[in-house]
Amino acid sequence: MKTETRLPVALRGYDRAQVDALLERVEATLRHGRWGLTADELRGIRFDVVLRGYEQRAVDELLQETIRELQAAAPIGRRPGRPRVHAGWLAGWIQNARFASAGIRTGYDVRDVDLFLDRVVAGLRGLAPPVTPRDVRECRFRSVRIGPGYDEGEVDRFLVQLAAALERR
Repeated sequence: MKTETRLPVALRGYDRAQVDALLERVEATLRHGRWGLTADELRGIRFDVVLRGYEQRAVDELLQETIRELQAAAPIGRRPGRPRVHAGWLAGWIQNARFASAGIRTGYDVRDVDLFLDRVVAGLRGLAPPVTPRDVRECRFRSVRIGPGYDEGEVDRFLVQLAAALERR
């Protein structure tokens, strides 16, 4: 959000002191994470209408833009359209994942990939320490040319989806 945004003044509009105070809170939230203002709280804000206040339509448009910024800055699990993922469903999804063989190309060692995914499932079921999205993003597998190997592109795409799903838990 731009702090230098100048809002037009109308004969009857939103109370300027109230709007300015809110914009300061939004700025602090976006820049420093202070005053933890959420998009839902912003939607519920109402201003007094006074003489020589800010033009209502301009403030409403600015608030809509600000709501989008707050949603984008929110932790992934709290973003709209991203429902929380149940651990049981996620464990089943991981166990049902199938990857194509690398064939004659270099691929990821099947044992390494399978062991890592088993560790993720055990963590989801509480049988082992939980695996974090960061662990998924940073995992590395041995490459094989001869022997069973998974297609690297498929495994990499699956791991991106897995990390995102773990963030929504």
